[in-house]
Amino acid sequence: MTQIRIPATYMRGGTSKGVFFRLDDLPEAARVPGPARDALLLRVIGSPDPYQKQIDGMGGATSSTSKTVILSKSERPGHDVDYLFGQVSIDTPFVDWSGNCGNLSAAVGPFAIASGLVDPERLPRDGIAEVRIWQANIGKTIVGHVPMRDGEVQETGDFALDGVTFPAAEVAVDFMDPADGEGAMFPTGSVVDELEVPGVGTLRATLIDAGIPTVFVEAEALGYIGTEKQETINGDPEALVRLEAIRTQGALRMGLITRPEEAAQRQHTPKVAFVAPPSDYVASSGKTVAADEIDLLVRAMSMGKLHHAMMGTAAVAIASAAAVPGTLVNLAAGGGERTSVCFGHPSGTLRVGAEASNSGCGWTALKATMSRSARVLMEGWVRVPKDSF
Repeated sequence: MTQIRIPATYMRGGTSKGVFFRLDDLPEAARVPGPARDALLLRVIGSPDPYQKQIDGMGGATSSTSKTVILSKSERPGHDVDYLFGQVSIDTPFVDWSGNCGNLSAAVGPFAIASGLVDPERLPRDGIAEVRIWQANIGKTIVGHVPMRDGEVQETGDFALDGVTFPAAEVAVDFMDPADGEGAMFPTGSVVDELEVPGVGTLRATLIDAGIPTVFVEAEALGYIGTEKQETINGDPEALVRLEAIRTQGALRMGLITRPEEAAQRQHTPKVAFVAPPSDYVASSGKTVAADEIDLLVRAMSMGKLHHAMMGTAAVAIASAAAVPGTLVNLAAGGGERTSVCFGHPSGTLRVGAEASNSGCGWTALKATMSRSARVLMEGWVRVPKDSF
């Protein structure tokens, strides 16, 4: 059986990497949602892999590098491109379409411009191009602010992002109305809930749907201090079981699943994260982060493992929760009203901003903003066996 080749681009966006496709470049059977599309993307990435290495594919054996993106020119008024994100499981035959990747969102604008999906008349020769993106997974608008130079996307620059080794050009990303549905951020109607978790106990939790559904709990309640590194959590099987139990109960309370067993088929959402007040720590790069440089500490789980930095969509959730007085995120940051927050994660720090309002019918997220960077790593074709989808 011969292999087929499919035009693709391997890109870094923020602290993630993924394989980007134009919808029209996919084989016909994979241009629509369904088993054929999932099977193709699994084979491209190299999943399912019982060795959890993804050696026979483009994946990097972490949740940050097991990602795919499909883009097409948008027919939706006021938008340039439709963006669909698929989080590919490493060891199971499963592609999760339930949420967005905030980090790769920063790469969507540059890819869309370079691929001819944005009207050339809207692009400045030099300056900032505004790319209007429809995030098809969650039905939300994202605006990417992409630097241009000499009529092309500018990728190099001096913007440093903790968790990324080399500097690059800054790409500001606005997540418009980031909460699900009509904008209600708190599915339970409360900024803090009592969450009963079998085998763990009753925990205070902030359950928020902004950027991505997220369950925030207090680090202290789990026996942590908030400065934990990847190996501390990921090397502790019992800790992973407890955190997954918290995620499952949070998903039930948020109405994302109806039975605990369904959590296994919804690995990408919700996220679970634990927060703590600021303290000094040493990041994974060896850099010292001082308590007075940050507002709070956050550690977040992604696909069952502690993330090496911070997922972009979780950063939106952090910013949105920090903007609402009384949430666990807000309280860890010192309380009060705020429109931005700088938090410490395993790789360093990140500043994000958000606007929220309370109309009397509950809190609404208006916009969240962060800066990332993006770069093309490789472009050409990916190859898969013809009978793999």
